[in-house]
Amino acid sequence: MSDMGIEHPATVTRRSDLPDPRSAPNVTYNPSLDALREASSHLETTTEYGSPSYVSEYRSRSAAQTKTTVDDDFSPADYRVVADAVDRIGDGEWVCLDRRMGRHEDASSICRLFVPREYGRIALAWGKLFEPVDVPDGETVEPDYVTVQVPEADEVAIRVLAEEGVTAVVGSDYTGEAKKSFLRLFMWDAKRKGGLGLHAGSKRVTVRDDAGDLQTKGQVFLGLSATGKSTLTAHGLWLDETDGESATMLQDDVCALTPDGEVAGSEGAGLYIKTIGLDRDEQEALYDAATHESAVLENAAVDDDGTVHFEEDRYTTNSRAVVKREHLASAAEDVDLGGVDQVFFITRNPLMPPVAKLDEAAAAAAFMLGESIQTSAGDPDAAGEAIRVVGTNPFIMGSKGEEGNRFRELVRDLDVECYVLNTGCVGTNDDPQDVGVRESVTILREIARGSVQWREDDRTGMTVPSHVPGIDVDEYCVPDHVDDYEQAAAELREERREYLAEFPELDDDVLDAVY
Repeated sequence: MSDMGIEHPATVTRRSDLPDPRSAPNVTYNPSLDALREASSHLETTTEYGSPSYVSEYRSRSAAQTKTTVDDDFSPADYRVVADAVDRIGDGEWVCLDRRMGRHEDASSICRLFVPREYGRIALAWGKLFEPVDVPDGETVEPDYVTVQVPEADEVAIRVLAEEGVTAVVGSDYTGEAKKSFLRLFMWDAKRKGGLGLHAGSKRVTVRDDAGDLQTKGQVFLGLSATGKSTLTAHGLWLDETDGESATMLQDDVCALTPDGEVAGSEGAGLYIKTIGLDRDEQEALYDAATHESAVLENAAVDDDGTVHFEEDRYTTNSRAVVKREHLASAAEDVDLGGVDQVFFITRNPLMPPVAKLDEAAAAAAFMLGESIQTSAGDPDAAGEAIRVVGTNPFIMGSKGEEGNRFRELVRDLDVECYVLNTGCVGTNDDPQDVGVRESVTILREIARGSVQWREDDRTGMTVPSHVPGIDVDEYCVPDHVDDYEQAAAELREERREYLAEFPELDDDVLDAVY
């Protein structure tokens, strides 16, 4: 976009400045999902399951081209990006879809998406993630957040007017930009209300403890895409349902932790899951949902005859599917968790054990470190490289150090158990020990049951399991799989301290708790 001819800041675009989709002659308001699919039929390949599959030009988020009024200095050109996107609604045919994000009384918003009609596939996929807005007869609805997505443009620019709840997505046809435009604001509002927005999945686990009594635990999983967050959140944990045990997924991607310990969900109708390597043997619930006719596939490898190859990265390793909750066997009907008991930070750091228990200060440090690997969802060119993202949340607006302090306060006041969970491999030498889905699921199940025994490990300085039913924990001793472990661990701690020192608002005792 160009700022030629602009000599002063443009007027801020407000939600009230956008056209009323109910009266605009070139806007189809709240079309059916079938109509949205028809609008993009020229872009569709129909899969062997009867679901639509699309290939987009952009296949990941454009993080480097994203600016918000909270964290960036907006120039006249930035404001003009939004104004020009809104002006474009007057040209050609458009569709507008309203959806409700969240059900919690303190974390529920009405979202409105505008896209050109020929890109109805974006609205189709997005519309399956959130629930329709129930409006009584004779009444109207006004949105809390509005996104205008203009895929056809010379340059990519995502501009967020946070206070107005208005986002312009220009030059990208990636569905994930539409989805995150609303979830970004959802998390920001949670923080402004005294809680914290989390890039996290949530589940409710009911198990029998050592005494044989049924206990229900609320679990929350923080992790970047492709680290196993969706897999673990949706997994049934191989529980004995005939004995009253159960594990149900509530949310897959974004939640809001309230000051009283509730975890409010955001997406009430569907999930936006990664499909690369989707395997029915280890991810049965997700696989079955992704192969249902109601799914919408994006950038998956699909042949002209409709044959789907989840194992193939024909277009990207960030292939996706929108799946409906109603076709996900592990999904609960509700989306809100009444209370959180256990938080897990998912990492792929090979110097971490399969699981370690953290006190509140170390948990805040883990939150701030957000250690993982870069994925194709964030930066395809750097996929596989080590990365640190505060809260494993690329969508934080405002002070990141204050987020870490807020997290510590919440887990302390709510008496939440915190753990770091390695879903990759243990070790960096020629004989690393893989941590598979079986091991991670076993750990989650046994922690919920309270059957894991813990010890203080002098060599790693961490609290690690001395016994996990079903796992030989001795096989996963980190120093045994790292050449010159002491030096590697010392260098890692120093790197972590240097990183945390970049956040001046962060409490000193969190910095001192680096493990």
